[in-house]
This record gives sequence, C-alpha cells and structure tokens, in this order.
Amino acid sequence: MVKLSNLLRGRDLLSLRHFTPDEIILILDTADNLKKLQKRGEKHQYLSGKTLGMIFQKSSTRTRVSFEVGIYQLGGQALFLSSSDIQLGRGETVADTARVLSRYVDGIMIRTFAQSDVEQLAHHAGIPVINGLTDLLHPCQILADLQTIREYKGRLAGLKLAYVGDGNNIAHSLLFGCAKTGINITVASPEGYRPSPEIVSAAREAALATGAVIEVVTDPVEAVAKADVVVTDVWASMGQEAEQAQRAGLFPPYQVNEQLVKHASDDFIFLHCLPAHRGEEVTAGIIDGPRSVVWDEAENRLHVQKAVMALLM
Repeated sequence: MVKLSNLLRGRDLLSLRHFTPDEIILILDTADNLKKLQKRGEKHQYLSGKTLGMIFQKSSTRTRVSFEVGIYQLGGQALFLSSSDIQLGRGETVADTARVLSRYVDGIMIRTFAQSDVEQLAHHAGIPVINGLTDLLHPCQILADLQTIREYKGRLAGLKLAYVGDGNNIAHSLLFGCAKTGINITVASPEGYRPSPEIVSAAREAALATGAVIEVVTDPVEAVAKADVVVTDVWASMGQEAEQAQRAGLFPPYQVNEQLVKHASDDFIFLHCLPAHRGEEVTAGIIDGPRSVVWDEAENRLHVQKAVMALLM
C-alpha cells in the first residue's frame, strides 16, 4: 500500500473551518485513491487493529453504515454506542466519557445535537474526534459533496454553487467548504432562516485566501442563476419536527423544481444529503432526473470518511 501522509495524524475533525485549503485537498485526494483501491478490490487496511467508537445520539442511515463499513474496509472495527448504551450527559460528564473512551478506542465519531458537546469531547479526549453531525455543522457530508463535485466538474475553484433552503448545518458547512476550496457560493433562505451571521462572516474571512465569493440572499432565482451546482436539504431537520407546519408554509418558493433550475447552467448537477422529501424541498423530476448525482454523493460519504479516519487515526 502507498504510505499515507502523517500531516493530519492525531487531529480532530470538528469543522472545516479548522482546516487549510491544502489539508482539505489532501483529504479529497486520499478519498479518491481509496475509492480506486476499493473499486479494484485491492486491500487497503491502513487501520488494521484499530477501533472506532461511534456515538449516536441522533439516528442515521448513511452516517452509521458508511463509517462502520469504512473502518472495516480499512482493517479496523467499529463499536456502536447509542444514547441508551452510554451515560454521556446522563450521569457522566462529556469530559469523563472522553477520558474513558480514550483508554479503549483509537478514535471517536459522534453524531449529536450540540456542537459544544463535540468540542468538549475533543478537548478532553486523547484520540481523534470526528464530527458526524451536529445541529450546527456537518463537515463529513460536505467533504463528500466536494469529492462528488470534483469528480463531475474536474475542479472546484471558480465554480458557482447555489444552496436553496434552510440555513442549517449543511448550509453552514458548505459555506466553509466552498470558501476553503474557491467555490463561489450563494445561499438563498427565507428571512428568519438564514445561516448564522457568525459563520457567514468566518467563511468570508476564509474566502480571502481563495478568492471565493460568499453571498446570502432571499431570492432563489438569484442564487441559482448560472449555478454549476444546485444543493438543497429538508425544510425541517431532525429535532425541528414541531416547526414542520410553520416551515411548510414558508418554504415552497424555495423548492428546487424544473422551473427554478432553468436558471442554472445547462450542465448543472444536483446534490442532496438525503433523506429527501419529494414534493417538498425538491421535486421527483429533479432528484430522480439526469442532473442528479445524489447516489454518487451518498457513496462518497464512504470514501471520504475512510480518508478522514485513515489520515487522523
């Protein structure tokens, strides 16, 4: 096997904000190489004998399967820990959980609600911690998105990406991912549902190094105009079920449909992190249509997270 870079060994992946453009490209290049090895059936057991502890306080399909399969393909093993399996935040502090798990496993992936819990876990752990999703950020998903975009477009810098919908964790991590890789991004969200101003400001600061243009608007047509990549997400994320009815009344103008994408570039690609609600944030004709690359995007969660684990652990 080709020797992997040690540049990121021992690091945490809490947010793409903490990674340089070159470090993100290293992850993407490693993901591409691991994908080739997997497709050729060549063993690539860079993590032989290592164990990943997977903490799930939010349920998941893609996150659990991709991390669990990924660590197996890398020669290691996964330990699934649901909220009913451990006392995280229920009788044992996050700090103590971090200290204990650091004595047992070689890395931790956590999918939870509060970003502060992930950061506290990483602060007290002596092993790498990977953010599998919080209400604020979803860095692993956006690394998979970047890998997919590069596969289809051959580059990242200079492209235009339009995100249409709720200014949620996907929008936040896309802002950092695009800023760091030179993709111009326009986010279109209704008033009251825009991305965090602090994150927008931090993304604009990061974009100074790459020349990426960061815009936040309310008009979805303005966002999608001449876009190379169109992205959306559900209108109400996990934990926001009580807001479903209110959001359903506000978000229909932000549906990605056949009329909206007429304003995009002729060769645009469509991304969605899944699960999708056809007929709400996107029509079936778009997500199941010829411009959709969501299944390649979902597959790339496996490859890019393998790269993250192999480089950090």
